[in-house]
Amino acid sequence: MSDKVESREFQTEIRQLLDIVINSLYTNRDIFLRELISNAADAMEKLRYFKLVEDGALDPNQPLEININTDEKARTLTISDNGIGMTKEELIENLGTIAHSGSKEFIRQLTEAKKDSSQAGVDLSLIGQFGVGFYSAFMVAEKVTLYTRSFRPGSESWIWTSDGTGTYTIEPGDDGIPSGTKIVLSLKADAEEYSKADNIKRIIKQYSSFVPFPVKVNGEKANTVEAIWMKTTPEISEQEYIEFYRYIANAYDEPTYRLHFSSDAPLSIRALLYVPGENLERFGFHRMERGINLFCKKILIQEKSEAIVPEWMRFVRGVIDSEELPLNISRETLQDNALVAKLNKIVTGRFLKFLEQQAKNDPAKYNEFWNKFNRFIKEGAATDYTHRETLVKLLRFESNLTKEGELISLDDYVARMKEGQQAIYYINGTSREAIEAGPYLEVFKNRGFEVLYTYDPADDYILDSLREYQGKKIVPAEQDTEDLPDIEQTDQQAAEELDQAELNELLSWFKTTLGDKVTEVRASKRLTDSPAIVLSPFGSHSMHKIMLNMAGDKYKIPAGILELNSRHSIIKGINELRKAKDPFAEEAAEQVLANAQLAAGLIMDTRSMVNRLYNILERAVSRK
Repeated sequence: MSDKVESREFQTEIRQLLDIVINSLYTNRDIFLRELISNAADAMEKLRYFKLVEDGALDPNQPLEININTDEKARTLTISDNGIGMTKEELIENLGTIAHSGSKEFIRQLTEAKKDSSQAGVDLSLIGQFGVGFYSAFMVAEKVTLYTRSFRPGSESWIWTSDGTGTYTIEPGDDGIPSGTKIVLSLKADAEEYSKADNIKRIIKQYSSFVPFPVKVNGEKANTVEAIWMKTTPEISEQEYIEFYRYIANAYDEPTYRLHFSSDAPLSIRALLYVPGENLERFGFHRMERGINLFCKKILIQEKSEAIVPEWMRFVRGVIDSEELPLNISRETLQDNALVAKLNKIVTGRFLKFLEQQAKNDPAKYNEFWNKFNRFIKEGAATDYTHRETLVKLLRFESNLTKEGELISLDDYVARMKEGQQAIYYINGTSREAIEAGPYLEVFKNRGFEVLYTYDPADDYILDSLREYQGKKIVPAEQDTEDLPDIEQTDQQAAEELDQAELNELLSWFKTTLGDKVTEVRASKRLTDSPAIVLSPFGSHSMHKIMLNMAGDKYKIPAGILELNSRHSIIKGINELRKAKDPFAEEAAEQVLANAQLAAGLIMDTRSMVNRLYNILERAVSRK
């Protein structure tokens, strides 16, 4: 060994660190390159700053860039930058000792994690936040050789070498070493894939695409996509926005919406969010993963972050960049839950305000968005109580007063309610045609009340759980007639009913005939054109069906209330058969109930009705 070569021992904590890094820290070795590229970018940022405040830097006109060279034959990987460089003293301080309190905390956390068997296999990836990211190189390298020269004129060059076992050497370099730092990794036998250019390009694309300096692999620039979220909107063309969406979302369509914003308070945030052109979930594809990537200073911290937006926002694609993110050992594990929650609340709230504004400014386009992505808004309205008020405002419905495809909000409904109307009404059905063919709209049509149409059980769940909106009760149209606040029997209806005594006899006979298939039979105050309706004990028939499915018995129909329109010819006819003691009256009564259940969507198996319908047809035919 030359007399000029100094052999030194690592500080005890560094030896401890190296042991953990090399043997047990990482589950994903790729991040070593992310660390080294980030260190190189930091060095060049520092140089750019010093050039502004100091004169006389070495190589002042040299372009700032990171060069990576692979050599499969020699099994080496070289990372070079022309940044600030280091002096001998800085080499010793930065690479031989624990120079920062954050690094000591890092060692403490590592030691505890290593002792804790519950954390076995946990990915403690990026450690640069603690000033020790350099040592991640020893995960893949059996020897690391570092060449460096400080940017200041007159600085000497130095060569630092270590195999990570506890010692390192420092020796003078030759005069040909430029300012900056070059790191040569002599790769381990099981890490030879990192000598292949394609693997290096893949890692750069995943983690370091947006480093603010060119990153070249064997002379070819690898980070070709610009971090446009750091720019202002006037600086970005429409085509650049589209191309960035396609890159970040791995998509080929054009986005429906984009939201580009920055905020300095209460947190520093730069965000670019997209609503895709299509929702693949509605076509039966697999459930989407959350699609927002989290960055800190343009360096990927967490891909497809699950912490930054709620689950219902999984359809949104884009990036969020914040310099204020506190990190633990890993940039893939956010440390401060309170801060993360605040970031989540800010981003989610901003996105919802954006949607609300879009709905107001361009209702037609928002309706297109709603038709594609409504399941996510509904999911949010059902589960996200923090933002529920805004989410509910984004819900859209057809109604009996709209044309097919025309959508209104709850605000729209309330704004055009009849004077004195006490409640918001809705009704569920498989289609507009099915709803309007049923008997439950009759009373509302006759009184000029608007009724919202819901085609998804989720709609009913949300509306049922809301209970009220803007001081108005939310009531299913299939609700027990006695509980409909705006429905009273008209004088004309009362006048057309059977004599009260005869009506009571008929109702009692129906209950006796139907037995426990119904809980009650009563005269209807709401029907005008239909002979009967059945009212669910669960309020709406949609909730009724949900409860049936939850109970696991799809074909058992719990007893409900049967309301009869005693003014209808069929009910009057059954009454006459009853008085004549004709056995056919009982069969007709059974069919009235079945028809009412069928109209309500509560009969899942219609086979039981077939024989009875044949008997009725036979009687009708024979009478002719």
